[in-house]
Amino acid sequence: MPTVLLVRHGRTTANAGGILAGRADGVALDAMGRDQAARTAARVAGVPLARVVTSPLERCQQTAQALCDHQTATLESVTEQDITECDYGQWQGRALKDLAQEPLWSVVQTQPSAAAFPGGESLAAMQARSVEAVRRHDAEVATRHGADAVWAAVSHGDVIKSVLADALGLHLDLFQRIVVGPASISIVRYGPHRPEVVAVNTDAGDLSWLRTAAPAGDAPVGGGAGLAHPTTRPIRSPPDVRPATTRHGERERS
Repeated sequence: MPTVLLVRHGRTTANAGGILAGRADGVALDAMGRDQAARTAARVAGVPLARVVTSPLERCQQTAQALCDHQTATLESVTEQDITECDYGQWQGRALKDLAQEPLWSVVQTQPSAAAFPGGESLAAMQARSVEAVRRHDAEVATRHGADAVWAAVSHGDVIKSVLADALGLHLDLFQRIVVGPASISIVRYGPHRPEVVAVNTDAGDLSWLRTAAPAGDAPVGGGAGLAHPTTRPIRSPPDVRPATTRHGERERS
């Protein structure tokens, strides 16, 4: 199956002010959010996207437009209601510091599968519609563009966290363990046996290696050799200098 990039919108005026925007109109990217969206689009510029699917809300539309503007070829652009923000009902527009005093807050934090927002929807309903929409578009992209296609879904923090929880096989009650920052990219591939979660909450690093990523299949026993980056060059030691033997690891900053 194809590779889906789960992209959260950049920072908004509401994010900066500590307000739960929900589905309110007129919530746009602030200056930092526009910069974040541009950097995210530049990361993906080397990957030909087959489709960009976006929440109908302005902040996601702006982020999706940045992705499209950095692509060199025409691509499908689709607005999808089912990956829109959670309907927070009476919580919408309120300050997070005030909401933290509500009894429901602890339920959202510790047992989100039981959380239903007054006058809005439940987190379980949000996850159900979002996962269905992402999997539906993934199947459509596979049919139209092939199993090696890459596409993007531009959505919201809680929505993306719930999709990642499903892909990881986690109960919704554990989805608060996942962090999804503004303009971050998480990567999922829905294979024939199970989803593969390739990356979570990345906000730096060129993604052009996705052009050579094979479709999801059986998991390599032992972890495999990893994906080759097209710009990778062999590392050579200076003459007459022994390579360092200290053990260290590298990971992408998130």
